[in-house]
Amino acid sequence: MPPPEVTDPEPRAWVYTVPEDEAEGIVKKYYEAGRKKSGYAANISRPFSNRPELMRVHRGLYLTLMHGESGLSREEREFLATAVSKANGCFY
Repeated sequence: MPPPEVTDPEPRAWVYTVPEDEAEGIVKKYYEAGRKKSGYAANISRPFSNRPELMRVHRGLYLTLMHGESGLSREEREFLATAVSKANGCFY
């Protein structure tokens, strides 16, 4: 599948992701969990959909960073994640 048409002149990485209606196993489970919690499958997980074993590891890392024991509140962690995304030129 070719990457989507991009009109932004900045170079962007593009990774094929497994569509929700084609997901199986752990990928389907994570997509469904995201949909149940937020109403959609989180984009942050989609790049790992081709490598379910990495999706599992990534999810564990994400949950530890965002929900594990820390001196930072959940709100502070979200703020830091947003600031880093902005600094990296991420549109969300």
